[in-house]
Amino acid sequence: MDKLQKFDLMAKIVRELEDLKNSQQAVIQKIAKIEIDNIELGDRKLEKDLPDVHQRTADNMDTIADILDYFAGKTDSFGDSNNVNKLREDQAIRDSQA
Repeated sequence: MDKLQKFDLMAKIVRELEDLKNSQQAVIQKIAKIEIDNIELGDRKLEKDLPDVHQRTADNMDTIADILDYFAGKTDSFGDSNNVNKLREDQAIRDSQA
């Protein structure tokens, strides 16, 4: 795998991690809505279990955010140290000559 391919794969993973983080946020919001609705309903099982589900999901989101921050930084550093913009220009020139 050449450097440009590696960078593109790293960038794809960053996008997927961002999507995963957003999905976790949506799950947290849905759990919170159920918790609020259950205040009126008063189901004991929901009262007992949903706070734990909410906390575990929030913890997972925090872990995903940490991984995202780390890997986005690593991807940026890789791109900078390997002059990815120049590699893209060179590839575009080669592709246009083919």
